[in-house]
Amino acid sequence: MPACFSELSWLFLQPIHCFLLSGNITEYLFLYLSVKKMPVTIKEVASKADLRIFIYLPEKFHAKHENWVYPLYFDEWGFYNPAKNRFFQDCSTILLLAYRDNIPCGRIMGIINHKYNTVHHEENGRFFALECFNDPEVALALTNCIEEWCRQKGMKRIIGPFGFSDKDPEGFMLEGFDLPVVIATNYSLPYMIDLMAHCGYTKEVDCVDYQLPVPKVIPDFYKAIYKRTLETYNFTLAEFTSRKQLRPVIRPVFELINSTYAHIYGFSELTPKEIDYFASRYLAIINPRFVKVIYNEPGELIAFALAMPELSDGIRKARGKLLPFGFIRILIASRKTKLLTMLLGAIRSDYRNNGIDAVLGIKILESAQQQKFEFIDSHLVLETNTKMRAEYEKLGGTVGKLYRIFGKTL
Repeated sequence: MPACFSELSWLFLQPIHCFLLSGNITEYLFLYLSVKKMPVTIKEVASKADLRIFIYLPEKFHAKHENWVYPLYFDEWGFYNPAKNRFFQDCSTILLLAYRDNIPCGRIMGIINHKYNTVHHEENGRFFALECFNDPEVALALTNCIEEWCRQKGMKRIIGPFGFSDKDPEGFMLEGFDLPVVIATNYSLPYMIDLMAHCGYTKEVDCVDYQLPVPKVIPDFYKAIYKRTLETYNFTLAEFTSRKQLRPVIRPVFELINSTYAHIYGFSELTPKEIDYFASRYLAIINPRFVKVIYNEPGELIAFALAMPELSDGIRKARGKLLPFGFIRILIASRKTKLLTMLLGAIRSDYRNNGIDAVLGIKILESAQQQKFEFIDSHLVLETNTKMRAEYEKLGGTVGKLYRIFGKTL
C-alpha cells in the first residue's frame, strides 16, 4: 500500500462511506484489501451516520452471495430504533463497528435481555447481527468487545447469534447453503462456523428447517383425524380474506403464544407494547388466507397457524427498498412464488393431542393447493421439538437447512 494512501485516507474516506455502502463493490473490496494488514479498531455506533453504515454494511459481505436476501431497510431502521422497537425497554444494548484504517469491515450487536434473565434465572448476554468478511482478526475483535461488555454488566455466559427474542433471525447456517433463503432467517456464509470456533464458541443448540412438497391429495390419515376431531368437539374454525378481519385476533393470538411458548428456548413473554410492535411490523406483509384460527365452544381462541408466501425473490430484486418501485417487485414475487413459509403456530396446552394440529395442517395445505404452491418451508424448529419434527416428517418433510446457536462461558 502506498504510504500516501494511509496518510490521505482519513481526509476522504469518511465522506464517501455512504457511497461505499451503496455503490461499487469492486471499489470497496479494493480499499478493504489495501488496508487488510492495518490494525482492527472498534467503534461504538453513536450517530445516525454510524447506524447507516451498520445497517447497510452486510451488502458488501454478501455481494457475491447468490442466495443472500437484502433485509427490508425500512424494517431495519425501525428495529434498531429504541423509540420504535419496544424490546429496547427491557434490554441493555450496544452496537459496534470494526474498522481497518477507517474502512468499515465488520459489525456486531450486544444484547442483555434483563426480563428474560430474571424470569429464567440466567446471567446470559447475547451477540446478534455479527457480519464480516472471512477475517478471523475482525471476528475476534468484535466478539471480544461484546464479551467484555457483558462481563462488565455481570454476565456469566454469552450466546448467539440471538436477538431480542426467538422471533428474530437466529443462528448461523451449518447445512443447506444451496437452498433458497426464507424471510426472517439468517443466511450466513460457511466461513462463519469456522470464525465461531476461532473465537472460542461451541454449540449451544441447533435448529432444523424442513422442506416438504405440497401434496396433490391430502393424506388419508390426516383426513380421518380431521373428521374425527370436528365430529367429537364443538370447535369453530375461522379463516380470513382481509387484514381488517385479522385485527381483532392479533392480541388473543399473542396471548396464546405467551402461554404456550414459555418453555421454548429463548422465548420471553411479550408485553402489550411488544405485541403492538410485532403487529405493526408484520401485519402489512401477511396474507390473510394463510392464517387459521380455532375457537372452543365458549368462544376462546385455543389454536392458530400462520404461514406466508415467500417474498425473498422480490426483496432481492428490490434490493431491500420499498421505494420507488420495490414494493411492486415484492408484490409480484408474493403472487408468483411457489414456496410457502410457516411462521408461527400454537395450541393451548389443555387442547393438545386431540387432532387440532391436523385440522390446522389440512386447512393450510388446502390453501396452499388452491394458490398452487409447490413447497412448504417449516421455518426453524428446535432440534429437541420431537413432536413437531415428527409431524413434518409424516408429511414427507426432510431437513433442508440446519442452523446453530453458539455459546461461550465468560
